[in-house]
Amino acid sequence: MTAGPDRPALVKMKDKIMALLNFRKKEAPAPMLPTPEVEAFLTDYSIEVMPRTAEKVENFRDLLPKNTRVYIAHIEGTPIDDMVATASRLNADGFRVMPHFPARIIKDKATLADWIARYQGEADVKQALLLAGGVTDPVGAFDSSMQLMETGLFDEAGFERLHVAGHPEGNRDIDADGSMTNVSAALRWKNDFQSRTDAKMAIATQFAFEADPIIKWADGLAAEGITLPIHIGIAGPAKLQTLIKFAIACGVGPSIKVLQRRAMDVTKLLLPYEPTDVITALAAHKAANPEFNITHAHFFPLGGIKTNANWAIENGGTPAQPANAA
Repeated sequence: MTAGPDRPALVKMKDKIMALLNFRKKEAPAPMLPTPEVEAFLTDYSIEVMPRTAEKVENFRDLLPKNTRVYIAHIEGTPIDDMVATASRLNADGFRVMPHFPARIIKDKATLADWIARYQGEADVKQALLLAGGVTDPVGAFDSSMQLMETGLFDEAGFERLHVAGHPEGNRDIDADGSMTNVSAALRWKNDFQSRTDAKMAIATQFAFEADPIIKWADGLAAEGITLPIHIGIAGPAKLQTLIKFAIACGVGPSIKVLQRRAMDVTKLLLPYEPTDVITALAAHKAANPEFNITHAHFFPLGGIKTNANWAIENGGTPAQPANAA
């Protein structure tokens, strides 16, 4: 995805941070104690991996709760063999596997059908995240997740769940003018599609760093009659320079100011970012408004899968304890 208008400032900020890395690190803050609200909000959280990051994890059952939904990101150039092998491993470990199907890297309907067949036959996959993908020029017939859905192949294969992408702060790949016009229209289409599929549907979003804009966006969808539940993207614990790198690459919007403020505070500059503030605020809002349409947290483990999982274990209470803890 393309970056927003803050890209030059972020690049300069990243250079400044890298120059300051010779400072002596301060101790990281102690984790917050689990609260009932946060524990409830983190129950049944999901997390994203890639084949190359999954290879570094010796045993996912030492890190993730039983039945965790694990998305497998399909980056352009990743062989389908690697994707299917990762899915097979995670399924064998007892996790619910949800691979990405990026429309713009799928050549044609036959390729899509082959991927679906391989995932099902070799890894018992029953769920998928459908998205356009970050590629500018499609390699073949598909340009959007809506085209993938319209093939009918996922319904024919009996997929039980289909997730689609959401963008709380917009997406300049889709709306170059910075508006929400096209992304909102796409979500309305996908919301209507749920009446034409037997699969359960939900929105899995890009990450953002501030609760108030997320809440405003989610409430706006509800006001439009979009009833798809939202699995909100959360950036996991990571070094500040790592987050800035990913924020530039993903075009994170106005909530990037959270990182900008942190970069200006020398007392926090070298401490790892943790999603404590945004999760605490969202959890409190959910507790006060049970009908709020954000139903799950979805982690992007930008600082590493183990780091993210350990943060959830420390802050998520009993539901976040790993499968092997029992």
